[in-house]
Amino acid sequence: MPTIVNSSVEHAQMCIDACSKCMQACEECLTSCLQEADVQSRIHCISMLRDCADICALASQWMARGSMYAKQLCQLCATICDACAVECAKFQDAHCKACADYCRKCADECRKMA
Repeated sequence: MPTIVNSSVEHAQMCIDACSKCMQACEECLTSCLQEADVQSRIHCISMLRDCADICALASQWMARGSMYAKQLCQLCATICDACAVECAKFQDAHCKACADYCRKCADECRKMA
């Protein structure tokens, strides 16, 4: 996908897109987890989903603006996405499995940036 208005961030576009999709997947998964019967057993997962969604949104913003600290943030984002994927994979719901996949893809893209 091409950049929106500025080609100077073209090198980061795949990672920006992956972070945006991961953020959305985490938000959707979090909402679904809150509606599951075993919500109490998902407390750690829900916390991870919040952290992952937030760091992905921030990483997208920093890459889009060309922040000098975007690479360092992407490294942290990869770490959190990996942890979130592990946590989501503990549950058998379709939303958790799909979210874990998005987290893994985002972590891979973030590692390429870092």
